[in-house]
Amino acid sequence: MSDHWHEECGIFGVFGHSEAANLTYLGMYALQHRGQESAGIACSDGKVVTFHKEMGLVADVFSEEILSRLAGSSAIGHVRYSTMGVSELKDAQPLVVDFEEGSISIVNNGSIVNAYELKRELEAAGSVFQSSMDTEIIIHLIARSRKEQIEDRIVEALKQARGAYSILFLTRDKLIAVRDPHGIRPMALGRLKGSVGGTVICSETCALDLIEAEFLREVEPGEMVVVSSQGVETYKPFMPAADRFCIFEHIYFARPDSVIGGRSIYQARKELGRQLAREHPVDADIVIPIPDSGVPAALGYSEQSGIPFEMGLIRNHYVGRTFIEPQQSIRHFGVKVKLNATRDVLSGKRVVVVDDSIVRGTTGRKIIKMIRAVGAKEIHVRISSPPTCYPCFYGIDTPSRRDLIAATHTLKEINTYLTSDTLGYLSVEGLHACVPQDRSYCDACFTENYAIPLGVERTGEQLNLFRKSINICSPGDRSARRGRGE
Repeated sequence: MSDHWHEECGIFGVFGHSEAANLTYLGMYALQHRGQESAGIACSDGKVVTFHKEMGLVADVFSEEILSRLAGSSAIGHVRYSTMGVSELKDAQPLVVDFEEGSISIVNNGSIVNAYELKRELEAAGSVFQSSMDTEIIIHLIARSRKEQIEDRIVEALKQARGAYSILFLTRDKLIAVRDPHGIRPMALGRLKGSVGGTVICSETCALDLIEAEFLREVEPGEMVVVSSQGVETYKPFMPAADRFCIFEHIYFARPDSVIGGRSIYQARKELGRQLAREHPVDADIVIPIPDSGVPAALGYSEQSGIPFEMGLIRNHYVGRTFIEPQQSIRHFGVKVKLNATRDVLSGKRVVVVDDSIVRGTTGRKIIKMIRAVGAKEIHVRISSPPTCYPCFYGIDTPSRRDLIAATHTLKEINTYLTSDTLGYLSVEGLHACVPQDRSYCDACFTENYAIPLGVERTGEQLNLFRKSINICSPGDRSARRGRGE
């Protein structure tokens, strides 16, 4: 049903705690919103690395019995939504291998943009790959390195890779975290409270909250953090690069209760709604969100405009990822099974509908029609981000440009397609004014200002996607797509 870009992945690691696997399980639970296709944990007892991974949600993959077999005081975990490779068990993480220096496990949140080029070079040199994910390339580069220390091998490997990555490595006696020089994907450093202690590194602070760990700071762009029995050491082994944190984390990806850049995501999203109300005011009776992601921005819009906030759409939280549709077709069944319009809230009202983004517009169109069907007098759609016109190549699953409605249609055409009365997007300038000002951002999905050159070193599928992304479909294509109801 979702008309959002899909989350990328979530990573979690802990060192120096007797219940490392259990804590990692809980941390992954908190990061489940970042990936729902597979889950896995690798754990070290100082001698061997054991692991377990399966397709599915964290709660379905792990049981008490499985966790009891993951012995050790250090662990890393991963929840995945595939952006590279395929959605199969062979591409689930952690990836665990043995080489001359012993066992090493890796989990990654991001995407290597020169993966195709690197894989061809490695295969020509004799490397054999067992998965289709770009993360495996990093393991091969580490194994090929002649450096003595594992930290130096990792640095040498990553210096050959271009892209966005927040990576955790687990060896028998070390937890190593590395964030790409642009800092595109998030990574937080924390410490477990109490006498037992322990170090935690994860994608978002909400995972620290669940296990009652103290947030220390963000891992800096281009930083390597090495955690061992000797303590925590940090290095800056890469050439400095311009800060380009993914601005969409503030709009949609991160959980609202996380803190990034010293500011809660929830408060940032409320400010996006306030700014949206300043830029696109309208006379209306109520403001409603498209739940759940549109709630903070709708609250901000309501506060700024003075228009009352209501929950005009109620979400069913107990629906799985798939469901069986009755043979007697129900109009817009896929949306209705997850959302229901509240007639007594919406009937006869002039309604402002707030959401965080529009990708293809197909789901939004069904929701607007559902609101209209229960008697809404007017429907004014407000989006708390600029139009998404370009695909992401840095670890987010996005369509090609020709499938992004804002890239192929004017504002008037989108409004007509949605069947709304008016439509307003937040401006790029307004977006940047609402996020923490102590860093620069990657906003390529709005501006085409890509943080890292894409080049041509991409898999055939991705290269084809990139080629398509620079071709806006013709008016004839638009008519054909409308005729198919897309």
